Amino acid sequence: MTSRASPLPTPGARPGRALALALVVALAPLPAFGQAGTPRKVLTLDRIVAVVNGEVVTRHDLNQRVRLVSAQLAQQKTPLPAADVLERQVLERVISDRVLLQHARDSGIRIEDGQLEKILARVAADNKMSLPEFRQALERDGLSFARFREDIRDEVTLVRLREREVDSRIVVTEAEIDNFLRTRETQQGAAEELALAHILVRLPEGASPEQIAERRARAEQALLAVRGGADFGQIAASFSDAPDALKGGDMGSRPLDRWPVLFAEASRTLKVGDVSGVLRSPAGFHILRVSARRASSSPVIVQQTRARHILIRINELASENDARNRLSVLRDRIANGASFNELARLHSDDGSAARGGELGWLSPGDTVPEFERAMDALKPGELSPPVRTDFGMHLIQVAERRSEDLTAERQRLLARQTIRARKADEAVQEWVRQLRDRAFVSIRLDEP
Repeated sequence: MTSRASPLPTPGARPGRALALALVVALAPLPAFGQAGTPRKVLTLDRIVAVVNGEVVTRHDLNQRVRLVSAQLAQQKTPLPAADVLERQVLERVISDRVLLQHARDSGIRIEDGQLEKILARVAADNKMSLPEFRQALERDGLSFARFREDIRDEVTLVRLREREVDSRIVVTEAEIDNFLRTRETQQGAAEELALAHILVRLPEGASPEQIAERRARAEQALLAVRGGADFGQIAASFSDAPDALKGGDMGSRPLDRWPVLFAEASRTLKVGDVSGVLRSPAGFHILRVSARRASSSPVIVQQTRARHILIRINELASENDARNRLSVLRDRIANGASFNELARLHSDDGSAARGGELGWLSPGDTVPEFERAMDALKPGELSPPVRTDFGMHLIQVAERRSEDLTAERQRLLARQTIRARKADEAVQEWVRQLRDRAFVSIRLDEP
């Protein structure tokens, strides 16, 4: 992830002399001499390599990110592209991240310190360490814990942004589920698990015929290199405009029917190690490589949660802080013995208020991601802190959990999740492209 840089004194102002002077500092413009007549070196503390909507990316920012990406590629045993190619790829990723983080900031998305500490503790636990031990391990490897901490904050911010701007707006109809299930019955290999890597040569929004031809030629050049024996991961790191480019293009593994239709159809007949031709989508030109195939073991059992909640909507009469404070008071009252159902009837702005906030048995995917994530973290009987979603602020309590074989319902649930994932993948690519194309970006990598 990127590191933050301070914005210019006047947000949105056109870059000029103030910007040029902001981060480029020299001790002297010409060689100077000390008392002994020894030349003193001119020291450049930092310089600007890009401007993103008035926010600068410095050479120090870029160098840090290049070192991190180089280490990741080496760990994956992916040959590094040429230094200048890798640097430009990393810079483009830094720019895209800055655009998204700026949008998140402008949208009011914040990851509070308390929440961040819990995430860091979980990361440390996943590595079988306490948080102090994890910090020491990072510093032994020459990594700044403060920088790592902010990178994690940025990553979580981007997840929240995607959930709010894309995932929460995906609608799956019953007719789509019916059609999906009918189609799946006639297809062979729909339950197969497929691991893919890809190269994306992105098309800008409203691309001209000349731009389309130039980008297609770049994709064909990448395909020619791969088919000529070049390492796919290295070519992805050199050519791809996708977020996973700096992971060698690895997109992970999922059931065949959970990939976008274009990818599923193009890879259906490919063997492990095979590479597709150049594929065209609204996002640009793709090249796919099948990394692995295996039989999919779809789960038979679905974990369900019976929960209830109190919702305070946010509007011109109630700010987020007002709603949070009201729910905190209600939470204290419930913890001290007050009836959740009764307080829900009196205070909740949701249609479930008449039922005491009862939501019944919920399956994965039945609620928005923020609600489901908070609910899944609770033990039966436990109260959540106030939770923000697009609907407002919630106080959640889990009554009980069960594992259920839903048979026909399960098939529809899995179909809904598959369709939602496929739509989200396609929507995210288009959403990121639009934000990037609308941003003011000035790249100064080649300036002295």
